[in-house]
Amino acid sequence: MNDRSTVLQQLIEQFERGERRALARLLSLVENEHPVGLSAMAALYRRTGHAEVVGVTGPPGAGKSTLTNALIRAWRTRGRSVGVLAVDPSSSLTGGATLGDRIRMLENWADDRVYIRSMATRGQMGGLSTAVGASIHLLDAFGFDTVCVETVGVGQDEVDIAEVADTVLLLQVPGLGDSIQTIKAGILEIADILVVNKADAAGAAEVVRDLRNMLRLGEQRAWVPPIVETVATEFTGIDNLVSQIERHQAFLSASGEGAARLARRLRAEVARLARRQLTAHIDAVIASNAVDETLIQLETREIDPLSAARIVARIAADRLSESASVAG
Repeated sequence: MNDRSTVLQQLIEQFERGERRALARLLSLVENEHPVGLSAMAALYRRTGHAEVVGVTGPPGAGKSTLTNALIRAWRTRGRSVGVLAVDPSSSLTGGATLGDRIRMLENWADDRVYIRSMATRGQMGGLSTAVGASIHLLDAFGFDTVCVETVGVGQDEVDIAEVADTVLLLQVPGLGDSIQTIKAGILEIADILVVNKADAAGAAEVVRDLRNMLRLGEQRAWVPPIVETVATEFTGIDNLVSQIERHQAFLSASGEGAARLARRLRAEVARLARRQLTAHIDAVIASNAVDETLIQLETREIDPLSAARIVARIAADRLSESASVAG
């Protein structure tokens, strides 16, 4: 058995014994796309499928981290273990997370049934890191009852959180200007629960009113997102919010929407990962001398760019197939 196989086996055994150090190391390896981490993910995936995944998203300054901290406390009083993925903006120097979210959740660090992990976006649009999907699977496999994913502050059309979460909380707060402008686009469509945080601030009633009007004007659906008012700094409204999350989870189970949503999520995850692998091979082909002749033909107008792209795509697909055969 080589060194890599030994390390892999040891990590899997430690992980299955519930050692948090092994979880932390595997999360790092997966985030960095290390072969050991990817192999461990393949071996541990059979243990997934039990955690409820809750997404927390909204504009910068909405109080997502404070709300997540309050949710952790509420879930723990109900006896649930909680894994948190807090996606922070990337450091421009190191590419790592700025750790702002973990600083706000310090009170939960001593709880051995809570695990908080900051992840960097690494320039990824949509409020999430590309490693979030695999990290959710690891936290699920480790045995956490709830996995909470807090996105970096997002805009109106950055809706990646819907591709990983069972229940999406969309936060809005007063004081961000024209409330209609902040909620009118696609991100409202992914919300399962609308949360008006800082509900004690001036203008909160207007935000609630505007959200209600938007829901009345929107397309009718089986699940109508409830509007929950919270003051996360004071834990006001948090019990009601958790109850609404539980109500949504029950709806997903009873209606069959949960199974349909899971199928869509898995399809999207596979497509995202396949696209990422193929893109890497395309970049490698373009950087190599494998297409020198094709590029010369393009320069001399013997072929057009679409034909050249098809040649590159075919070579990249062949290389992807070869690497998959070796890995298998």
